[in-house]
Order: sequence, then C-alpha cells, then structure tokens
Amino acid sequence: MPRPTDKKDLLTLSQKNFKDLNDFVDSFTEEDKNKEFPKGTMNRNFRDVLAHLYHWHLMMIAWYTIGMKGDKPEMPAQGYTWKTTPELNRKIWETYRTTELKKVRKSLDKSFNDVQGIINNHSNEELFQKKKYKWTGTTSLGAYLVSATSSHYDWALKLMKKAMK
Repeated sequence: MPRPTDKKDLLTLSQKNFKDLNDFVDSFTEEDKNKEFPKGTMNRNFRDVLAHLYHWHLMMIAWYTIGMKGDKPEMPAQGYTWKTTPELNRKIWETYRTTELKKVRKSLDKSFNDVQGIINNHSNEELFQKKKYKWTGTTSLGAYLVSATSSHYDWALKLMKKAMK
C-alpha cells in the first residue's frame, strides 16, 4: 500500500504494519527474541528497535500536545535538529538498552494506542490539509503521523527481517 494520504488509509496501514511487526516478533522463541543482530546496525536486537519506535511515539505525542496548545515544539527533540537525528537515535538507544523486551513491548502498545487516539480524534481535513496547524509548518499533521506510525513500522519490520535471516 502506498504512503497514506487520508485518515482511512493511515488508520488501516498503521494498524496493519503494527500487527505485522508484532506478529513477526511473536513468531520467535523468547531466546531468539533476545538474540543480538549481526553487526552493522545501532539497534542490536528486537528490544532496541521496538524501544526506538516507542520513543518516537512519545516525541510525536509531545509535539502534538505542545503544538495544539499553540506553542512551537522543539523538533525532533530539545538539543537536536533533523540533521542530528543519528545522535538523537543513539541517545534513545542508550536510554533503553538495559530495559527488558517485555517492558518495552508493553510501553509500545500503550503509545501505539495513544497515537491511534490522536488520529481518530481528527477529521481527514485536519489530518491531511497542509499548513492547517502552525506547528506543522508547510506539511500536514498526517504527514508526521505517517512517519511516526506506518512508515516507521515498515522500516522496523524490514530491519528485523534482514537481521533474523
């Protein structure tokens, strides 16, 4: 399915990709779920990838909360720019590298539901009209949500599949 351009497709693809991601993880034994990936990626196991998704959900929720109050959120995070996203991702990795996979998955499920709530609380126009909200700049709220959900889950699943070959 191509990148969502309306609410229905965003909900459908974000839910499908999240389910596919979880089904993939669930297809492994507990031992395999905790195995290290081959060298070459910063995210070294399932926990790292899922924690990455979780943290980006939290940032999306924070941007949304701040932005909808009329303020300008620091994006992607305080002290970081879009050009320094690799450094931010390393900080995220360091934050969760000792957290148990089970805890990360529980947190990710909650944040997924919170982001789905944001999507559900908006009309198609509110989600996909560019420049609708000052804080989203020249893009749409939906574009940020696509990046934080369906596209990000697709990236994660591809990374995991490649690592588990």
